[in-house]
Amino acid sequence: MKNFLNRVRRRLDHEIALQSNHLRINKLTRMIESSVCQSEQSPIVLFNASTRLSGLSQNAGFSLLTSLALRADGVPVIHFVCDHGLSPCVLGTDRDDPAASPPCRECVRTSRLAYAGADVHWFSHHNNPELEDQLDGLDLSHLLTFEFQHIPLGKLILPSMRWILRRHHLQDHADNRFLARAYILSAWNVYSEFSLLLASCSPQAVVVFNGMFYPEALARLAAHEKGLPVYSHEVGMLPYSAFFTEREATAYPVAVDNNFQLNEDQDARLDQYLANRFQGKFQTAGVKFWPEMKQLDRAISEKAASYRALVPIFTNVIFDTSQSHANILFEHMFDWLNLVVEKIKQHPEILFIIRAHPDEVRPGKESRESVAEWYDANHLSDIHQLVFIPPDEFVSSYDLIQRAKFVMVYNSTVGLEASIMGKPVLCAGKARYTQIPTVFFPDTRKEYENLLIDFLARDNIEQPQRFVRNARRVLYSQLFRASIPFDQYLEEDGVWRGYVKFKDFNLEDLMRERSDVVKVVLDGILKEKPFIRDL
Repeated sequence: MKNFLNRVRRRLDHEIALQSNHLRINKLTRMIESSVCQSEQSPIVLFNASTRLSGLSQNAGFSLLTSLALRADGVPVIHFVCDHGLSPCVLGTDRDDPAASPPCRECVRTSRLAYAGADVHWFSHHNNPELEDQLDGLDLSHLLTFEFQHIPLGKLILPSMRWILRRHHLQDHADNRFLARAYILSAWNVYSEFSLLLASCSPQAVVVFNGMFYPEALARLAAHEKGLPVYSHEVGMLPYSAFFTEREATAYPVAVDNNFQLNEDQDARLDQYLANRFQGKFQTAGVKFWPEMKQLDRAISEKAASYRALVPIFTNVIFDTSQSHANILFEHMFDWLNLVVEKIKQHPEILFIIRAHPDEVRPGKESRESVAEWYDANHLSDIHQLVFIPPDEFVSSYDLIQRAKFVMVYNSTVGLEASIMGKPVLCAGKARYTQIPTVFFPDTRKEYENLLIDFLARDNIEQPQRFVRNARRVLYSQLFRASIPFDQYLEEDGVWRGYVKFKDFNLEDLMRERSDVVKVVLDGILKEKPFIRDL
């Protein structure tokens, strides 16, 4: 009975948040219609089918606020919105039963509430017998390399497959083949419908969420084929902030101007952020990863004292969409870890500590191909100079870094922080901070292996001061210049972690003259300026 009452109360709270958003969006829409003259310029098309099913996720909120700000600026906006057009969408996929119908009814209802009063182009699903025939009987490897009319549909659905199945390596069995075929058919449907919309409205630009999940990836491709600029967005590194880019948002390609150097105030601001971060006081996309942060276990500390040096190794979540960008030197993260283990076995005088990412066990997003499974499968507990810290042990990564001879990462943000802390960092994957020299990031796998051998043999490794300076420039730019804050407009909805509701604000707050945030976003979309705040 108690669980039932909790579900009812949660459902009521969710409905209240949904209706609150509807009322406030309606209020803003009516004000726009009564006071803003829409210009004759071409529209902006927005698409974000992969951000939510019900309620308003942060990225759905960013997209909706962007559309309202554009309309308040007199720019026509068209929302491309799913009405049973994906079977299934990514978030609507039941990974344990891919054939289960997605919750379209709830999703469409939420869309109708969110886009009331807006110009909406609804798309539904259309069968394609020719495509269905070509997919029939294909195994998974052929499905994931499948092309149709020169469109690499298999390649474009792969990040979505990995993300929803929570693994990098996908087994060839009936459920996965079913899901791959369903995604391919839906992907082609999006491509076809979005292409028709672009042809009919001739927009000046397209704005999509993420750009990596298959619906938005196909829309992005269709727009690029017509020579249109496409901007994608993701959650930024600060609470309630968004990151916009004309490139791939999940790679976070923040450009750091050569002339940009931190002044005294900016240095102090970054130091304050890092002081909180080092205590675990931060969250990303509404998620607080560290309910507590403990110092290194006494037993491990005592064990470390008997070794010549300590080298921590920080892993990532293998299925995350960022991994598609990271896999440059190595095929994937486990390919890197296998090489690392070879070198660990050759150095019994060094204590190595593998630190699994806490996101591997985030409720609702648990990895099905985890570092812990890899560790057990390879019987690595038999290596006396290797310690494994699982993702649900909240040991301070910064304590490990302070004790380290050097730090090893794949593409984790902790590598950037370690560099700022003055520790040499050997990076194996392309990261959001490797665009300028911040860490040691070799050009080839062989060079990486040689540098790792060299680092392990040396007594001391010099950390170039330019790495520290550049790391501070990159992190400050990502935090305070490229993370566009929407906290003036959005707050936690109090129901679902990471979901938001509109604050009660006026239309004037969405005017570029009143908000530097709005000005940056609109100038980026309409004038192709960098999505960078001058702070």
